[in-house]
Amino acid sequence: MGVSWWEVRGWIDQHRRWLTAAFAVVAVLLLAGGAFAWWSSRWRPPPSIFDSPVDDALGYLAIDDFNRLPLEERVRFMLDFANRFRGLEQGESAVVAAFMAGLTGKAREQLLQNMRILAKDILVEGAATYVDLPPKERGAFIDAWLVRWSKVGEEMALGAPRERSDEDRIEEFRREARRGQERQLERQQERPTDLSLTEVGAGRFLDFWQSDVEKAATPREQGQITRFMVDVRKRLSGGL
Repeated sequence: MGVSWWEVRGWIDQHRRWLTAAFAVVAVLLLAGGAFAWWSSRWRPPPSIFDSPVDDALGYLAIDDFNRLPLEERVRFMLDFANRFRGLEQGESAVVAAFMAGLTGKAREQLLQNMRILAKDILVEGAATYVDLPPKERGAFIDAWLVRWSKVGEEMALGAPRERSDEDRIEEFRREARRGQERQLERQQERPTDLSLTEVGAGRFLDFWQSDVEKAATPREQGQITRFMVDVRKRLSGGL
């Protein structure tokens, strides 16, 4: 036997106060949840490098919003910051020193993680393009990729890329790769590496990837990048 409308209405009238309170609570929870979702999804755009206090620019490097920028914008942010850093006045240099000294715990780890993600995304971009290329085009792509990022590294470190040909750059990478192989054969310990492809060569960069940046990549990205960097090493040793 079904329930009649009059029975339902009677139950509602009997429990009207309770239902009103319940609806009010649900409404508040929905509004609060929506507000939280809106607030948590807000994205802070990057500050103007040359018009903002130096600690604001530094602070942006230590928050997750930095990772939401497209790769090219993150690289440009780093280049602009490096240019400003070279021209810092004495007072600004003291601000930088104080900021870095006070950067501890989660903020420091976030800064390091942001740099890992930036390095990983540079590799992902190269690897994702590389794996879709016909085999005959892959060697030229590796050369162009190395040249591109060596110029970026020099611009970041020196303010502008060094005046030399692309062929000279590739030959320098090959010399560095040969030296790395010789050191490995002699079992000599290599010096620590950094994020730059300018001086360290692809062999050391692969070691750096495996030791530090890999933790910022998904399993799929790890597979693509490892294959790419192995082929980079082969290319520089004359095997590809």
